[in-house]
Amino acid sequence: MVAVPYFAQFESRQLIPDFLSGKLHPADDPLWHLSGAADPNEYAYWSFHICGMACLKMLLAHWQKRVIPTIELAKQCREYGGYVVSEDGSIKGLIYRPFVSFIADKFGLQAEVKEQTPIEEVYELLDQGYVYIASVHPSIRTPEVTPPKQGGHLVYVFGKDDQRHEIVFHNPSGHTPASQENVQLRLEVFSRFYAKRGILIKAPENLVTG
Repeated sequence: MVAVPYFAQFESRQLIPDFLSGKLHPADDPLWHLSGAADPNEYAYWSFHICGMACLKMLLAHWQKRVIPTIELAKQCREYGGYVVSEDGSIKGLIYRPFVSFIADKFGLQAEVKEQTPIEEVYELLDQGYVYIASVHPSIRTPEVTPPKQGGHLVYVFGKDDQRHEIVFHNPSGHTPASQENVQLRLEVFSRFYAKRGILIKAPENLVTG
């Protein structure tokens, strides 16, 4: 399998545990300027909402060999309605269908929204030129726990291990290297966190993915 580049939704991936715990504010991320944000406060404002943009950043680096900053992607996606900023400043998104239009228009990618779709169905497509941005509970970083619900976070699913019946994914908010890159989980474990929805994206015909 071709190595898939990894990017976190926070620029300093080693500091993710501190951002998640509140020990460190995202505005104090020393690498904030790599995100495409205008200043540390804009970076902090968006950083907890851009797991989907981190997935897209990984896909574009994987398939198109281009690296676009996450907040730059978020601003472009917002123009399509993929994010909605309310009057009170709260951010709604990622909204799937506008995102599909965004990546079709900007990057020539064919995608479809999947709902009520078991992970087993997606698994069968992963060696047929598809990747999947899957909605999972963020506690998937600690798969031994029982999540309070399913969904709320996005991960980039790009591979499978047929011998172990596992899927392979990158988690933009994993808190350790092992929970960030090339995470492998059996389908029944993944399903405990998975909301049965996501975005299925087809590789271009001329792309060699594995």
